[in-house]
Amino acid sequence: MSTSVLLPQFIEIGEGASRKVSDILTALGCRNPLIITDKTMVSLGQVELIQRQLAHSGMGDDVYDGTIPEPTDASILDGVKVLRKGSYDSLVALGGGSVIDSAKAMSVLAKSGDSMRDFKFPRIVSEAGLPLIAIPTTAGTGSETTRFTVITDEVSDEKMLCVGPAFMPVAALVDASLTLTLPARATADTGIDAMTHAMEAYVSKKANAFSDYNALEALRLIGPNLRTVCKEPKNRKAREDMMLGATLAGIAFSNASVALVHGMSRPIGAAFHVPHGLSNAMLLPIVTAYSIPAAAERYAECARAMGVANPQDSTASANQKLLEELEAINRELSVPGPKAFGIDEQQFFGLLESMAEQALASGSPGNNPRVPESDDIVHLYKQLWATAS
Repeated sequence: MSTSVLLPQFIEIGEGASRKVSDILTALGCRNPLIITDKTMVSLGQVELIQRQLAHSGMGDDVYDGTIPEPTDASILDGVKVLRKGSYDSLVALGGGSVIDSAKAMSVLAKSGDSMRDFKFPRIVSEAGLPLIAIPTTAGTGSETTRFTVITDEVSDEKMLCVGPAFMPVAALVDASLTLTLPARATADTGIDAMTHAMEAYVSKKANAFSDYNALEALRLIGPNLRTVCKEPKNRKAREDMMLGATLAGIAFSNASVALVHGMSRPIGAAFHVPHGLSNAMLLPIVTAYSIPAAAERYAECARAMGVANPQDSTASANQKLLEELEAINRELSVPGPKAFGIDEQQFFGLLESMAEQALASGSPGNNPRVPESDDIVHLYKQLWATAS
């Protein structure tokens, strides 16, 4: 059986990759991009560096810095209005996953529609938007190499998964030096997010030889370096390995899909405004324990790739070491449970059934090696509260 692989047209990886933005725009025949970013990137001076490059090449350098963490349909429309008023021929997204996801949605909506709900999965969106160059500033989401974006419906509080070739950036400029100023909490959460992407891609029912290769290589890079980048934020080699690992993990899950962790994570983020990487981190140990019986050897291979199990370890031993490692990572990197994060217990339990239904509706749980029913997801949410609070 053949596998369809989708990647950005251009990928630049390494020191100075972000300085290739003008070259990429020239190759695309574009001259007037709108930079999509957030106020943090502006305050850090990262946006000004991109503007200088564009201005030096005689290109437009307008900036929209109104993106928000965990983007909503309303925040996307604000950016779309700016795009439609100008004569922009492309977008340059500079920031973390929320910025890149926002730019993806803006790119499509500016040309093809009026509401993000029109593009919600299971629709596969192929209509071309404005060309998008993605420059990630976190080693985590992999959004620069995926065909997905996630946008929250402000009315229903549902995190809408939007899927299709239309959301794939035309170029990804992956420069680890941009992560050197990332705060410790964001470094940890995005790093665990990347690890989750790689693991879920490898155990996904849609896994294939191409995604398997990228997923395992991602785990080999992320496993030994996740703690290092949190404890030694200026360690360039560790940052570079994490950045490459996150990009490979993005390629893996874009071509194999994520699974139950992501399905359960999105409703928590939407209802309680938990950052995406953090909600994934909360869930990863218990969902892995639930899923191992259906893909024991696959999870054991994840443990071996991460370096927490030896090649000679039995499958059972490797998986036990994997679970211990996931719990240790959360403990050492201070990942809070729902209660410690500040989620109200009554509100959490009152939303269990609707969160479970939203998780199933996203389609991601169907890719899990052990496919849950709604009652199973409710039970896992209850277990999360009891064991990780």
